[in-house]
Formats: sequence, structure tokens, C-alpha cells
Amino acid sequence: MRRKFFTNLSLLLFLNLLIKPFWIFGIDRTVQNVVGAEEYGLYFSLFNFSLLLNILLDLGITNYNNRNIAQHNQLLSKSLSNIIGLRFLLAIIYSAVTLLVAFFLGYELRQFQLLFFLIFNQFLASFILYLRSNLSGLHLFKTDSIISVLDRALMICICGLLLWSRFVKIDFRIEWFVYAQTVAYVITFLIAAVFVYLKSDFLRLNFDRRYFIAILKKSYPFAVLALLMMFYYRIDSVMLERMLSNGKEQAGIYAQSFRILDAATMFSFLFAALLLPMFSKMIKQKESISNLTLFSFQLLIVPTIGISMVAYFYRVELIDLLYHQHVKSSSTILGILMFCYIGISVSYIFGTLLTANGSLKELNIIAAGSVILNIILNIVLIPKYHAVGSAVASLVTQSITAITQFILAKKIFGFKVRIKVLILLSAFVISVYFITKFSVGLNFLWYYKLIGILIITLFLSLIFRLVRLKLIYELLVNGDAK
Repeated sequence: MRRKFFTNLSLLLFLNLLIKPFWIFGIDRTVQNVVGAEEYGLYFSLFNFSLLLNILLDLGITNYNNRNIAQHNQLLSKSLSNIIGLRFLLAIIYSAVTLLVAFFLGYELRQFQLLFFLIFNQFLASFILYLRSNLSGLHLFKTDSIISVLDRALMICICGLLLWSRFVKIDFRIEWFVYAQTVAYVITFLIAAVFVYLKSDFLRLNFDRRYFIAILKKSYPFAVLALLMMFYYRIDSVMLERMLSNGKEQAGIYAQSFRILDAATMFSFLFAALLLPMFSKMIKQKESISNLTLFSFQLLIVPTIGISMVAYFYRVELIDLLYHQHVKSSSTILGILMFCYIGISVSYIFGTLLTANGSLKELNIIAAGSVILNIILNIVLIPKYHAVGSAVASLVTQSITAITQFILAKKIFGFKVRIKVLILLSAFVISVYFITKFSVGLNFLWYYKLIGILIITLFLSLIFRLVRLKLIYELLVNGDAK
């Protein structure tokens, strides 16, 4: 299983590193620079608002389905026939509730116009994730990997033409950005649907009320968890936009730094996407998950520490390279947000393990506490510190969540804390911190220093045996390793 994890992770990383960095920093960033912080802030707050109620589209079905199909492949056709009909009904509920809440929040006509398309985009994106959950549940990781980047690849082509083509004479509008997403999602949805259809005996839609109720009873804990996690990860920009007189601008400033954190967490999410079906299958077959957990944690924590340190010490240079406005404010926020990345990465390992184990009640209690903590901190900090206050709220929330999930996983699975690994990890973190701090004073171009630090981080991980080349070689060549 470690070999399967590593080989498929390598493909997934290659495809995502090929496509998503250019999408985030080439397209998404350029759109914000072209339309301005306030205009992009309008879109960003609406986008996150549409995400907050996104759970009504899914109600935990995707994560439940991923775990269920991984453990019971033979249920694919029956599941498809019933769940697709249910998802269309949920889409109607999601649309109605989202628009109703937007009305009570006092959104203006233009905000509603954008929100209509964002709602449709969320429906498509959620449906694509559901279709992909069937592919990953069947362990068709290569197909799933290709589909995972297809929508972004299409958006790069469409937005690239709109931004840089000499045939487009009109100034780029934020509405075009939303429409481009719609087109890309439609194409990706159709291709994903074909792949899933070919693997099933699906013939017709069923609207079986009893089956719907049975599925929802099993999936609702996943729904509650996803909703709570979405709230404490995405609510910051919505609260900024609503609480401050210059809220759109502050949301835009926050978005500049959040974009870099979001790009980094995409890397960590790839681990979770592969680990959930693997952990689920191993737990059902009563196999030991200790080695895979430690292996994946060490593989993820090394780049996480390196990227966080580099982003903190070179925050001004990074923001100045990427954006034209609000460099000082955004760099301060970036320095805080990038330490959230460590907590998020830890959660993607141990939170995924707990999800695969079905420990939803405990996870939901942790997530509910995180939401309450995050909202309270935002209410206290936003009026005085604006977007910086939201960054601090996120850091505190993500850190406490990660620590609590780790402690819970240790208790449930009986992990033994390996003192040797803990000492080596601490020495690694301290070494990377001081080397990165020392590099700031060196008389070299900053991006050369940045590349050098990441290379040194890799070498340090080998020295401290957090990454073992011999183990990776044996996994690839022999299929197993001790």
C-alpha cells in the first residue's frame, strides 16, 4: 500500500505542479492585478460565501461514497443510480437557501448576478468531486489524477485568451473570470461522467425516497464535518467584507496572501485524496496503518516546513513579485497565514485517518469548537486589526485543530510517539529556521536564496532521516520495504 501511495502520489504531484501553480499565480493572480483589489475582493467574498453553504449540495455524500466504494466496489452501479438523482434534488435546495441568505444579508443586484453563476459552478464542481470519488474508491488513481487538473487546464486556456489575446480589445471584467470557470466545469463534468459510466452498469436514475433517507443517515456526519471545516477555513473573507466599511478592499488584501496559502494546501490535499480510500480499505481489512501514516506524515511535513519558513522570511519579496498593490499589508498577513500551513498539513494526515476510521462524532466536536473559536476571534480582532486580525484567528484555530486531531488519532490507534523521530523532527525544524533566517542577510538575489534554502531543506531531511531514499527505492523496485 505504501508503494501504491508513493507512485500515485508522484503522478498526482507532477500533474498538479504542472497545472495549478500556473493557474494560481499566472491566471488568478493576474486577474486580481488587472481588475484591482476591490473588484476581486467582491468576487472573492462571494465565492467564499457560495462555498460556506456548499455542503447542502453534498451532505457528506462524496466522502461517504469514497470510503464506501473503496470497501465495497460491487455497490458502484446501485450507488450511482440512486445518488445522482439525490444530488439534483440537493442542488435545488442549495440554490434556494443560498439566494435566500444572500437576500437577508442585503446583497446588491450585481452581487446576485455573480452569485447565480457561482452557485451553478459550485453544483458542477461538487458533482465532479462526487464522480471522482467513485474513481478513487475503485483505486483508479491515474484517471482521477488527470480529471483533478482538467478543469484548471481548461480555465488556463480560456482565461489566457481573454487576458492576453490581441483579438480581445475590451478590458477584462471579473464576470468573465466566473464565466470561464463555468465553461471549464461543464466540459470536465461531461468527461468525468463518461469515465464513471464506463466502469458501471448504470442505466437509469432512481428517485427512491427510502434509499435517499438511508444514504443521508449514513452521510450526514460527513456533511456536518465538511460544513464546519469550510466555515473555519473560509468564513474570514466573508466576515471582513460584511464587518468593515472598506470590507471589499480588506477581503481583496486578504485574498492576495490567502492565495499563496491555498496553493500550498492543494499540495497537502493530494495526500488526503489518496490516503482516504487507502486508509479505509486497510482499516476494513484490519491491516496496520502505522507505517503508512508515519511515511505519509514525514513525506508531507518536510516540504511543509521548508515552504512555511521561506514564505515567512521572504514574505515581502514574494508579495512584491506577485502583486501591484497593498504589498506591505499583504506581506504581514502572508507571514502569519503560512504558519497555518503546518497545522493544515497535520490535519490532512490525521484528520483523514480519523475520517477513514469513521470517527465522525469526535471530529465534528473538534470542528464545532474550531468554528466557535474562529468566529469569536474574528469578531474581536477584525474591528481593530482588519485583515491581519483574520490571519491571526486562522493561525490559532488551525494550530489547535491539528494538535487535537493528532492526540485523538494517537488515542484511538494507540500510536507510540517515537522519541527518536520527535528529536530528529525538532532538530530539522530548528535547523531550517536558523538557516533561512541567516540567509536573509546574505548578499544574493532573494530568489536564488529561496531556491537554495529549499534544496538545503531536502538535504537536511535526508541527514535527519525524515526522508529515506533507500526506503523509497525499495518501495519502487521491490514493492515493499521495512
